[in-house]
Amino acid sequence: MKKRILIIGGGFGGLSTFYSLQKNGSKYVEITLVDSRETSLEKPSLPEVAFVGKPLNKVQIPLKSVIENRGGKYMNSEVKVVDPRSNYVELNNGERIPYDYLVIATGAIKDYNAIEGFKDYGYSVCDDDHAPKLYERIMNFNGGKIAVGAAKTEWADHPGVKKLSAPCEGPVGEIMFMLDYALRQRAIRSKSTINVFSPGEIFFEDVGPKVHKSLEPVIKAQGINVLTSKVIKKIEKDHVEFEDGTSLESDLTIIIPPYSGIPFVKNSGIGDEKGFIMTDSQMRHENYKNIFAIGDINAMAMPKLGHIAVMQGQVASSAILKDINGEGEVLPFKPEIFCIMNRAGIDATMILSDYLYGGKTDITLNGPIAHMMKWGFDDFYFYTKGHMPPELMQNGLKKFLEFLKK
Repeated sequence: MKKRILIIGGGFGGLSTFYSLQKNGSKYVEITLVDSRETSLEKPSLPEVAFVGKPLNKVQIPLKSVIENRGGKYMNSEVKVVDPRSNYVELNNGERIPYDYLVIATGAIKDYNAIEGFKDYGYSVCDDDHAPKLYERIMNFNGGKIAVGAAKTEWADHPGVKKLSAPCEGPVGEIMFMLDYALRQRAIRSKSTINVFSPGEIFFEDVGPKVHKSLEPVIKAQGINVLTSKVIKKIEKDHVEFEDGTSLESDLTIIIPPYSGIPFVKNSGIGDEKGFIMTDSQMRHENYKNIFAIGDINAMAMPKLGHIAVMQGQVASSAILKDINGEGEVLPFKPEIFCIMNRAGIDATMILSDYLYGGKTDITLNGPIAHMMKWGFDDFYFYTKGHMPPELMQNGLKKFLEFLKK
């Protein structure tokens, strides 16, 4: 009899797990994927929605057809609670879904409501509701003072797990560069100032000194000012207030909000006090060995990055299949920062760093080649309905980066 795999969440991590299990274990498992959304959102492309006007239908992947065309079952619903002892998930409509293995890949909540004044004066790029609103605002912006930054997120304490002030500041970097370029294209950059603030003592605290050394002159050349140790307290119409009592004038404020855990994780007693799930290196829950957590909801996922979610999904799927058929090896989890930030026109910055985890790799690649790689990844992911580029291609790209820096 096939084992019942239930995946909650159809983002980077959820789709990565689904495809891996479907490819390598279809004769052993039957897979159901539950998501409150009808589409999987390609989040790395949202800055293009906000600053270039990329259509939403080019960043949304329909989940029902993707899952069912590949032999899975898709359910468009919200999860109310997990009963880890009886091995079932209860949906908001009261339906109970039994499972043999549960993979929680929900991501985290972008808690806009935690920032006073955001509803009236704040903008963001973090979802397909806010990104189009920001695009409209930019198109009607005629110059002025702009503040861009990340709010501080509070995490629970877990031994050996890094705690970052912001979930991920890569989007902040992409926003500031693409905003600078958009204003230059509209010939209003000279009438505008861009101030970037970080809650951390270091902007981009998840990478090392070599990446900082590469990025700092690029940021300076664009006339972007960076402030650190600034924890946002409140957004007003014409300024931003910080916890240290200082403020920053702003006619347009763009925020990456704080992250919080998922309600059903808290309600089910399977997470920490902040609503995130701590696992072992195989992504197994500490107490319930048939529950796995991957991506942003996993307390070990620092920073909250799509690349890490995919890596964790591949580890979890290999562990599940090893349990079921006793074959193969569980993939090791070797976290790294691997991302590409669009900048201006045909330029981008690619980052590969494991500095945060005690490694020695800390590399950037600036220019058109990085932009081409960004364009290639986004298109590949969208047109293959959530597949990652082949491993051979990704490994080749990393070796290319390392070669360039020798």
